[in-house]
Amino acid sequence: MRARWYTEGALPGPPFETSPLEVKRRMDAGEALRLIDVREPFEHAIASIAGAELIPMGAVPAHLTYLEAQADDATLIVFCHHGVRSLQVVNWLREQGVESCQSVAGGIDRWSVEVDSAVPRY
Repeated sequence: MRARWYTEGALPGPPFETSPLEVKRRMDAGEALRLIDVREPFEHAIASIAGAELIPMGAVPAHLTYLEAQADDATLIVFCHHGVRSLQVVNWLREQGVESCQSVAGGIDRWSVEVDSAVPRY
């Protein structure tokens, strides 16, 4: 038997993933979002999204209190290169009780293709 939350869609918080186009639409609409880049500094130096804050994946646990406070005021939009690390971070944050967070499906690479071609692909 499947868990009740699975069959009824009663997971707390927003969906775990969102698309780059949806993030852009929400930004343009003025929604309170905090972009969190969980890539490594060398990756961030290659390509970045304006306004995003770099907190490498390995440093996220040490920044939990800070991220909890940020999530009180805005949805955390977490991204990495292709969306794998950011989804892991969002899963971990949800386990810690931070519900207001989402991963960018496809990461900064998909952002570059769908939203802003000025962001280099690597």
